[in-house]
Amino acid sequence: MMKKPFVRSLIRWLAEPLAMVVLMVCATTAIAQPFYIPSGSMEPTLQIGDMLLGTKYAYGYSRWSLPGGFGPASPTRLFGKLPARGDVVIFKKPQDTGTTLIKRVVGLPGDRIQMVHGHLVINGRTLPLIPAGTGEVEDAHGDRYPIEKFTETLPGGVTHTIFKAGWDGPLDDTSVYVVPAGHIFGMGDNRDNSTDSRVPVEQGGPGYIPVENLVARADVMLGSYDYLGVRSIRSLLDRIRLSRFLRPI
Repeated sequence: MMKKPFVRSLIRWLAEPLAMVVLMVCATTAIAQPFYIPSGSMEPTLQIGDMLLGTKYAYGYSRWSLPGGFGPASPTRLFGKLPARGDVVIFKKPQDTGTTLIKRVVGLPGDRIQMVHGHLVINGRTLPLIPAGTGEVEDAHGDRYPIEKFTETLPGGVTHTIFKAGWDGPLDDTSVYVVPAGHIFGMGDNRDNSTDSRVPVEQGGPGYIPVENLVARADVMLGSYDYLGVRSIRSLLDRIRLSRFLRPI
């Protein structure tokens, strides 16, 4: 006779935490999810140690919207919508879906993309680079170096800042990439230190990014901590980048 009250009490005790787990899974699947930036390929827009919020519903849903990517593969997305040029997107790397990458969309299906002497050419039009002073680039060891900044404007009017150290690197002069249907072309804002769509899958890059692999659109910076810059106990608090908290991307 004592078992039923015990079972009911156990169910009531478990109901609230279980409901919270279900709510969190639904929220991170359908609404938004936090992401962490471990590399400098998107500097100066995103810095090592940034924490951002990605909007999950921006491009509709695929199996990669679900935790672990559980679900059937499909070239289309539920409520699918293509990114706009200039969007900063989070996606699963083709051929290595255990790796999550983040790049800026510069090419849409059918676009012709090329690099000529370090300048981005889209559909035959060379995008001008306007000098924007000097910035600091941080490497994987936390060391900082001066680097030139430029303002680039994509077709459609989206303006962003890029880092550019030279004009004769291995990715500064390329053949023409024709973006296939169902794919996009992404590049890092740190142009000389980004393994992006300019690098094909067989050479370790993402190549063309399948729309199915999109996870979220990067929209808001939650916070930032320059952990690589910590050199002593005293500098622990100094490495908090308060100016980057709660700012749009």
